[in-house]
Amino acid sequence: MKPEHVTNEVYRFFTEVGIINQLISTKLEAFLPGRMTATQFGILGHLVRRPEGETPLQLSNAFQVPKTSMTHMLSSLESHALITLEANPNDKRSKIARSTPRGAEFLQACMDRMSTALGPVMSELGPEPFHETLPNLTLIREALDSERD
Repeated sequence: MKPEHVTNEVYRFFTEVGIINQLISTKLEAFLPGRMTATQFGILGHLVRRPEGETPLQLSNAFQVPKTSMTHMLSSLESHALITLEANPNDKRSKIARSTPRGAEFLQACMDRMSTALGPVMSELGPEPFHETLPNLTLIREALDSERD
């Protein structure tokens, strides 16, 4: 394959991933309270998987957003009692964000509703395209992630 065809195919791949992300984010945000965003939901999921918690700086690096934006999103999650912000025992100048039990329950309830909402897509496609594509997406994400460090 010619280099320009490879470049076009890679560009098309990332375009498709971006469109899929936009479509699923819009569908997800329909289940979220108030003006909660898909990014805030992603932060909650990240914290549920890390019970030890993370600092706002760690989260802003993980989500590639400015620390001020992360602080705002964490405040919103805290106002919904989905996370707590506590003093960092290792650095009194920072905080540790942790999911609350309510946050974990909320995450699971939203995932259950999304599973139902994706029923028509799953009926049409079955699980195979997801199962077959996931290892390659993980490989690409890991390569891109190592580049940013």
